[in-house]
Amino acid sequence: MNKLCFKPVALSVSIFLAMTYILCVAYGLIFHEYAMYKAWETLLPGFSWLTWTTFLIGLVETILYGIYVALVFVPLYNFFQRRYGHDCLGSS
Repeated sequence: MNKLCFKPVALSVSIFLAMTYILCVAYGLIFHEYAMYKAWETLLPGFSWLTWTTFLIGLVETILYGIYVALVFVPLYNFFQRRYGHDCLGSS
């Protein structure tokens, strides 16, 4: 049975979201494309375009979103893996 552990999932998702956030902000700055600006303001309280303070607030919030995803996903995955994992093809 494959059980997920919270810490690796939380770190993976948090870093993935932080990298995506940084790339989107960099894209907006390089190409003057501010289409994501409204989405970031909606998803990240305290974010506005763009100062170092609001950039860091957005970065911290994306990391916290990653931790939240892991808090919800890992127990759900482990529950359903215990309950239905034996029904999967190829499992022993």
